Amino acid sequence: MLDVGRHPNIELLAYSEVLEVKGEEGDFKVTVKRKARYVDEDKCTGCGACKEKCPTVIPDAFEEGLGTRRAIYSWFAQGIPSTHTIDSDHCRQLNGKKCGICAKVCQADAINFDQKDRIVDLDVGAIIVASGYEVFDPSRIPEYQYREIPNVVTAIELERLLSASGPTSGHLDRPSDLAVEAEIEILKKAHGKSQKQLAKLEEKFGEASSGFYAKFKKGEYEGDQDREKWAQKYEKHLTIEEPLLKLEKQAEGFQAAKKLAFIQCVGSRDLRFYPFCSGYCCMHSIKEAIIAREHGPETTSTIFGMDIRAVGKGFEEYKVRGGEQSGVTYVRGRIAEINEGPDHNPVLTYEDTREGKVKNEAFDLVILATACAPSSGNVPLAEILGIELNPFGFFKTDTSQPMDTTRAGIFTCGCAHSPIDIPESVAQASGAAARAARTIMSADMRKAS
Repeated sequence: MLDVGRHPNIELLAYSEVLEVKGEEGDFKVTVKRKARYVDEDKCTGCGACKEKCPTVIPDAFEEGLGTRRAIYSWFAQGIPSTHTIDSDHCRQLNGKKCGICAKVCQADAINFDQKDRIVDLDVGAIIVASGYEVFDPSRIPEYQYREIPNVVTAIELERLLSASGPTSGHLDRPSDLAVEAEIEILKKAHGKSQKQLAKLEEKFGEASSGFYAKFKKGEYEGDQDREKWAQKYEKHLTIEEPLLKLEKQAEGFQAAKKLAFIQCVGSRDLRFYPFCSGYCCMHSIKEAIIAREHGPETTSTIFGMDIRAVGKGFEEYKVRGGEQSGVTYVRGRIAEINEGPDHNPVLTYEDTREGKVKNEAFDLVILATACAPSSGNVPLAEILGIELNPFGFFKTDTSQPMDTTRAGIFTCGCAHSPIDIPESVAQASGAAARAARTIMSADMRKAS
């Protein structure tokens, strides 16, 4: 990626949107809207001083809501271009409030609150559509109770939990425990503020709040308004302190998740949603189970699926190694429902089709291997480009020329084409680039003749 960003013949227009495409193969006119970052890309060094001081904290979409970011942010570390963007929906300055802290701390003078969207016109010979995919929303399957049971997560959420740069620094902490820890931090701040207020009163009256309050409850100091206010503050303090102590005691028993369940084909191979196989989910689950074992030697994983489709080179061997060396068990069966048991442990109800028995089993964490869904932007993009989609919502291609869309000079690859894994996406990208190069060379030859 760094090589791409530095290449003299490659111009990156990140944070941009295609508005219109005219022309024909070899001679397209493309209108692009470059969205305002409110940060000058040429000046920004990506040092991050701005986001360290930004006072606005919001959920981080890149961390799947498991972590937070600031109103000025970079989408992820090592992104190209190495610059920041201000979220206009949450920035205090851009919403009429006094702030501007990021501009004050930026030594490169890169912050520009007056920046506007810009329209750019491009002359191009060929177009490659690589719009990616979206993750199926498993809350559409009510029996799995995603978002209802905190310790039922998606494969992408687990990916962030296992990442050393993720919200838990690679520790497999359960979301239910993270929620308690977040509540503890909120209560600690309120407790500290309340403690300071009480300390001033204790210094004023020369008495500890607990001792004073015991006397106050016995009827002493009746009619003393100052001490009545003190009692009210102490009572409010107790409403913070008691749940804080209770949660802190609860948190002492928290451990990383050790017993994992992976549920395959969530939304895919399902006539209610997507009848196709998403292709990469089986190997992704096995990879995550192996990595989880590396993070915790006591971790065991059970993968539930109709079958395991390990079709790539070395994939079957990788699957076997997961079972032999990484504590992975493969169970043939579909999950009927998930319920919540004691200690927020998800309990799976399923039929083991090998034994022909219905079973119930509790796990520390359940991971849903969600379907590869077509990007929601495919429909408007297809209209702009003048190309067709297939019945599933991916870009339709020619069977004899699998990178070619229904409009000459426009090609596609990766999960814009169909659900495929990274190696095949890379191979398709090379094929699409070759087709685009051939189109441009043919156009140049026609112009020269």
